[in-house]
Amino acid sequence: MPRFHRLKVLRRLPHPDRGFTQGLIMEDGTVWESTGQYGQSTVRRYRLGQDQVDASTSLPADLFAEGICRVGGHLWQLTWRERVALRWDLRSLTLLETISYNREGWGICNAGSCVLTSDGSSELVRRDPQTLMPLGLVVVRLGGQRIGGLNDLEWAGGRVWANIAPRPYLAGIDPDSGEVVDIVDARAAGERHRGDPQAFLNGVTALSTPGEFLLSGKGWRSLYHVRLAEGRRHRQPGRLLAG
Repeated sequence: MPRFHRLKVLRRLPHPDRGFTQGLIMEDGTVWESTGQYGQSTVRRYRLGQDQVDASTSLPADLFAEGICRVGGHLWQLTWRERVALRWDLRSLTLLETISYNREGWGICNAGSCVLTSDGSSELVRRDPQTLMPLGLVVVRLGGQRIGGLNDLEWAGGRVWANIAPRPYLAGIDPDSGEVVDIVDARAAGERHRGDPQAFLNGVTALSTPGEFLLSGKGWRSLYHVRLAEGRRHRQPGRLLAG
């Protein structure tokens, strides 16, 4: 039975330009963000707490940007239906190469020996960090049932953390078994966007303090610095992550 956590919001910070967040990573106070929509997709960089971006590069209008992760001195950025991935220079945000990519692109994270990607289903794909060639498959289950909607991904504390689109929950996944071992109720960091069904949680990156994360969403006004509260067992965890 997985552990159930709530969140404590420690800080609410500016979200520059209220980006349509598709992927989020942070290191030493610098945020890299992938924003989506055709004709509006970007990869961008800013200091946490600033309300303006330091650097931004637009994608071609026919590409819809998705998840992002760092591998060494570059960034991988996925695209949604176009089945290509973009490799960017970490500092200059200069495009280094574009490669073919099987499956839709949703989320991506660096898990050390491999990267893991999602496509909105219940499956994560292990991939070579340099080529994104598939190495294996992780089927994600909760109590024996597949859990779909896996979206943005993060690696922290030996877990894959995925936000479950369009639900306001995170799942902590054992990368070996695929079993959901932690469920996080993220509603404390949510925002109301009346009349916009796409404005849901999408963007999770771990911070240096264990159990702390930065969260945001599509068109959200803020980034949320949060901490996991003490976990407890939940008697009916499947109801939380059901579509």
